[in-house]
Amino acid sequence: MKKLGSTILFITIFFGAGSAFGGETKMTHTELMNYIGVGAIILTLVLILIVCLVLLNTFKVMAAILLKDSEATKPVGEEVNAGEVVNTTVPVKEKRTFWQKLLSLRPLSEEKDLEIAHEFDGIKELDNPTPGWFMYLFYGTIIFAVVYLLNFHVFKIGKLQDEEYAVEMEKAEAAKAVFLAKSANLVDENTVKISTEASVLSSGAAIYVKNCVACHGDKGQGTVGPNLTDDYWLHGGTIKNIFKTIKYGVPEKGMISWEKQLTPKEIADVASYIKSLRGTNPPGAKEAQGVHDTGEEEEEAPVAQDSTAS
Repeated sequence: MKKLGSTILFITIFFGAGSAFGGETKMTHTELMNYIGVGAIILTLVLILIVCLVLLNTFKVMAAILLKDSEATKPVGEEVNAGEVVNTTVPVKEKRTFWQKLLSLRPLSEEKDLEIAHEFDGIKELDNPTPGWFMYLFYGTIIFAVVYLLNFHVFKIGKLQDEEYAVEMEKAEAAKAVFLAKSANLVDENTVKISTEASVLSSGAAIYVKNCVACHGDKGQGTVGPNLTDDYWLHGGTIKNIFKTIKYGVPEKGMISWEKQLTPKEIADVASYIKSLRGTNPPGAKEAQGVHDTGEEEEEAPVAQDSTAS
C-alpha cells in the first residue's frame, strides 16, 4: 500500500507540473518545450544525485548489517536438562531502518528465508526484491513514455523534430524579411546597388508609373524630361547618380526632390527600374541630351566630387 501511495503521489506531481505549464495561455509552444526541456535536465540531475546518495548509503547500511548481524540474538536464560546446562536463545527481530526499507534490504539473519530452492556447485541464489527507488524510476519511465506517445503521436499536441525544424525555418524567413525590409531603407546614394530581381523591378515600375510618366513618358522615351532609354545623361548614368538625382532633384530644371515622398528603398527600386530601360528604344523617343555615359563604371568606385563646387 505504501508503494502504491508513493506511485500515486508521483503521478499527481508529474501531471500537476504539466498542468501548470499548460495553464499559461500566453506561452508559445516553443517556450513551453524549452521550459519542459530545462525542467527535464534539472530533474535528471536531481535523480542522478539521489542515486549517488542511495548507493553511498547502501554501502553504509550493508556494512552496518554485517557488523550487527553477530549481535542479532540475545541470551534469555538457562535450562537444566539431565544435569546439562544449555544456553537457549530467542532471535530478536531487528527493526529495519529507512534506508533498508528504501533499498529493500534484509538482515543476514533472515538470509535462509530468501534462499531459492536450487543450487549449483554449492552456490545458492537469494530471492532479493528489486529496490523500491529503482521501481519508482521504472514506473516513472513508463508514465513518461505514455505521456510522450499521447502528446506527440496520438493527439499531436506537440511537434516532432522535423515539424519543429519547419516551424523554426518559417520564423527565420519571416524575421529575415523584416530585417531586410528595415535595412533596405538604410540605403543612400553611396551604398545603393543595382538590382535585377523581378520583385524590385516590379516595385520600381509601379513607382515610375505613378510619379514619373508625366515627364519621362510611359516607356521612358522622354516628354518634358529627358529620354531615359539611351546612353546620354545630364547628371550621370550610374545607379548612384540616378539615385542621387531622384533623391535631391534638379530644381533649376523642374526636377523636384523625391526625398520626402519616397523612402530610400523606393528610390533604389525606381532607379534600378530606370537602369533596366536602357536600350529598349521605344517609339517616339526624345533626342539624346547630355553626356554619353553607359553607367557601366559601377558604383564600387567612390563618387568624384565636382572640383568647381564652392
